[in-house]
Amino acid sequence: MKIGELARRTGVSERSLRYYEQQDLLASTRTAGGQREYSEAAVDRVIRIQELFAAGLPSKKIALMLPCMRDRDGGPSELATPLLVEDLKKERVRIDQMIADLHNTRAVLDDVIDAAEG
Repeated sequence: MKIGELARRTGVSERSLRYYEQQDLLASTRTAGGQREYSEAAVDRVIRIQELFAAGLPSKKIALMLPCMRDRDGGPSELATPLLVEDLKKERVRIDQMIADLHNTRAVLDDVIDAAEG
């Protein structure tokens, strides 16, 4: 499929898809005319990439993780290394801290709202 169709099917801009390729997150082949062509599996791959970005992971971490994940079900493959697992646990701790910080910020905001409402 062409880049426009992949963008339409995933809701991701063509610009983002090109970025994913630059970051080695997504692969395409080229037609004789130089146009990108993607396999059907690219749809699942792009959705997985979006989920990982939404979880707060940077593209370099995602690039390390993707070979260790199955696209269709998102489960891990046997390629995951202990070093990657340790790195991902650190990411989870970082995300947990961000969640805690957001809860604290919301509590402060609630106090301000309560005070303003008098």
